[in-house]
Amino acid sequence: MEFTTRATVLRCRTARGPVVIRRACAPHSMQGMRVLLTNDDGIEAAGLQALRRSLVRVPSLELAVIAPDGNRSAMARSITTRRPLWVREVEFEDGTVGYATDGTPVDCVRLANLGLIEGFTAELVVAGINHGSNLGDDITYSGTVAAALEAIVLGLPGIAVSQQSSSLELDFRAGSGFDFTVAADFTARLVAELETVPLPSGTLLNINVPGAAPQGVAVAGLGKRIYRDELALIDEGDGRRRQYRIYGDASFERDEQGTDLAAVAAGQIAVTPIHFDLTDRDGLDALERHDLARLIAPAAEEVSES
Repeated sequence: MEFTTRATVLRCRTARGPVVIRRACAPHSMQGMRVLLTNDDGIEAAGLQALRRSLVRVPSLELAVIAPDGNRSAMARSITTRRPLWVREVEFEDGTVGYATDGTPVDCVRLANLGLIEGFTAELVVAGINHGSNLGDDITYSGTVAAALEAIVLGLPGIAVSQQSSSLELDFRAGSGFDFTVAADFTARLVAELETVPLPSGTLLNINVPGAAPQGVAVAGLGKRIYRDELALIDEGDGRRRQYRIYGDASFERDEQGTDLAAVAAGQIAVTPIHFDLTDRDGLDALERHDLARLIAPAAEEVSES
C-alpha cells in the first residue's frame, strides 16, 4: 500500500481498487474560502478548465472540481435517482485532481455537499464557464444555472458563468470559437472580493460574457425570449416511427432596455441577481379572496350520497 500526497488530497492507492480519499488538505490558508467548481459541458471542457486555472491563482482559496464526465447541456435541474452514480478521479495538467461523474450538474453539487471529498465543505459554488450564453428565459433550461441554483437551495452563494462564442450568437445554441480568458479572470476577481459584494442571502449571480472584448459591465434583469420553434419532419421513417425537429431560432425584443440580452448584444458583461423564490406574492392574496375552500363541499356531498 502506497500513500501519496498530490494537489489537495491525501490518497491511498491499493492493488485491489480505486483511489480512497482519506482527507482534504487545504492548499492555501485554512481561513480561505472553499469553492466548488462544476459545469454542464463536462470536466474536460475548455471553459471549466480556463476558470479552474484562474481560480487556483486566487490567494487563500481552496478549490474542488466535481463535474459531469461528458456534456449535460440543457438538463436544467435534473437529478439522478434511479441508479447509483459513478465517480472517477481526473488528473489535470498541473498535477491537481478533480472528480468526474456520470450524473447531472445538480448531482455534482449534491455529491460535494454530501461529503464526496472528505474534509471539504463548499462555501461557494461556481458553475461554468458555459460554452454559449444563458440569457433570459433560457436560464430555466440551463444545467450551468441549475448548479448555481442548487447552491442557494443548500444555503450557499452561487455564481453561474456563460460566454458567447466569437460568432456573437444570442440564441441558446453556441457557435464555435471561444477565448475564455476575460470571463475566467473577471469571475476569479469577483470571487476574490465576494465578501464585499452586496449579494443578498438566497441569491445567485448569473454572468454572461460577450464573445468579443467587453465594453463594460451591466447589472441587468432577465430579458424575454422570442422562440420561433416549429415542428419539422426530418425523417419519414417507416410510417410508424418518425423523426422531428422542434427547436428553431430564438431572439429578443431589441427595444427592451435593462436586460441581460440587451447588455450582451451591446458588448457588455451582463450580471443578473437571481433568487429561487417562485411564489407569486400578489397571487397569494388573490387566491385567498377567491375562497377555494367552497369547492370542497360539492365533493363531500357526492361522497356522502354514494
